[in-house]
Amino acid sequence: MDAPESLGEKGIGIDEAYRPLSFLYLTFLSIWFVSAFSWTVNTWKNRHFQTNNLQWTLASIPLLKALQLTFSFLFWYSCFNLQICSLWMSFGVYVTGVLFQTALFGSFMLISCGYCIMCERLSVRERRKTAALGCVFYLTLVGYRASVPYLTVLLLLNYFVSFYVIFHHVSQNLLLLREQLSFIEDEDVYAMHDAIYTKYTMFKKFQGAMHIVAVAECVFVFQIYIGMDDSPENYWLRLLVREWAQLCILLYIGWTFRSRDLAPNFSVMPAVKSKVEILVPPIYSIEMDADAFKEFSSHEWHIGVPTSRFPSVSQKEPILVIIQHPHANGTTSASVSSTDTNSEAYQ
Repeated sequence: MDAPESLGEKGIGIDEAYRPLSFLYLTFLSIWFVSAFSWTVNTWKNRHFQTNNLQWTLASIPLLKALQLTFSFLFWYSCFNLQICSLWMSFGVYVTGVLFQTALFGSFMLISCGYCIMCERLSVRERRKTAALGCVFYLTLVGYRASVPYLTVLLLLNYFVSFYVIFHHVSQNLLLLREQLSFIEDEDVYAMHDAIYTKYTMFKKFQGAMHIVAVAECVFVFQIYIGMDDSPENYWLRLLVREWAQLCILLYIGWTFRSRDLAPNFSVMPAVKSKVEILVPPIYSIEMDADAFKEFSSHEWHIGVPTSRFPSVSQKEPILVIIQHPHANGTTSASVSSTDTNSEAYQ
């Protein structure tokens, strides 16, 4: 939302072609405000369905955008109607614009790493990498907005590195999810299939959206490189394309990762990604007669009863829990819930 070069102080020298900008910014402000309000309410209402750290992070982005558009509207409105072009309003547009773009790419990085999708939290290495890329992106963007020489080249390089990291993480997650789906289909157990397939679909949609973002950013940088003039016609065109593109892409990603009642077992995920290649296991159903159950013994499995009953199970139905040793055969811990001779094992 940078002001054009023809802008002067206290309304002097402002081209009348820019007068409708205040109305345009007010229109986009209304759209973003409604989106931010709806997003926040939906995240709050559906917070019990899944881990909401990612959803709350995404919900903060429309608020930053609405704040930026508020400063833009106030700046242009005061210029043409009050004959005062406030430096502080212009600075507010500058700061909130940088924060919005940094938060947007930070959210893309979190999604690509599988935050709250493939794991509950990022590893120390992933957090350091995300923080480092975010800081470099922020500083580069600040320098570019301040017209520091040669920062356009650094900004282009930063975009290239950021998109490479994002696409690399997304490809790794898609490969892992495909392996899990193949494992589930080979074992002919589908209790975890819907959850894994839902995650796979979400990452595929995110990957497609990232391709569109990458193309849009390349076009934007190319326009900077060839040095397009700041005539009112070009300024209006760039503004409309940029605002609608940001709105559509963010709404699409937000709708894909919104808080809702997802597939059963969607929230079943490790706390932190492991370097060891492991598959998210399906839930098995094991049936055995009473005699076979009495002879059931294994060093890898332990039998016990839960300390509290599940609400969905009748008080008359006995519950058995079978837990697999976490270090047995290099697999993760698992549990089984059953009634009498029917048990479900998560191995």
